[in-house]
Amino acid sequence: MHDISIPLAPGSPEWPGDTVFTCGWPQRMADGESVNVSQWIMSPHTGTHADAPLHVRDGAPGADAIPLAPFIGPALVVDVSHVEGAISLDVLQHGGYTVDTTRLLLQTGRSNASGAFPGHWPALDPDVARTLARSGLRLLGVDCPSVDDRHSKTLAVHHALFDGGAQVLESLDLRGISPGRWDLLAMPMKVGVVDAAPVRAFLRPLPSDTAR
Repeated sequence: MHDISIPLAPGSPEWPGDTVFTCGWPQRMADGESVNVSQWIMSPHTGTHADAPLHVRDGAPGADAIPLAPFIGPALVVDVSHVEGAISLDVLQHGGYTVDTTRLLLQTGRSNASGAFPGHWPALDPDVARTLARSGLRLLGVDCPSVDDRHSKTLAVHHALFDGGAQVLESLDLRGISPGRWDLLAMPMKVGVVDAAPVRAFLRPLPSDTAR
């Protein structure tokens, strides 16, 4: 089993301008308390997380309404680290994508798992995102900080996926993961009406006869 989560810890890169992850200790046994109790302050987009539609649209469902089923089951990992700019459907098909793929994880090679926020990364062409969602994709995961280009203001890929009923999983650690089909387990935390939820994500080998 491969843990593909980025830890939440002091020093974890945050999106520029977001709240920096900090951890305090309001109660310490060393100070005479009966237990150690920590306190976290963070953006929910720090580390591995699932975006909620509320992130890109006022009045849309929050993280409390993120469904679990899309985050569990067979997933295809496609290496797109050679791509600069928009990722085409041809690139995905070359990596093994077929219309019955329901979970797609993109290995961009621009993860912040190494401790530094990347300057840029490839992203799906929005039309491709719409095509995937119409074809039955239910989850797009990426190892970079966003399914959209870093400088996007319209967040068209987010909108295309959410409009098509697909979920968004960001900031995975896919270093050392071989492209191909895996079994994904990635549980969003059950949090309130906020814009994203932290996720603990794993990949494990997929039996060859398992459905996609």
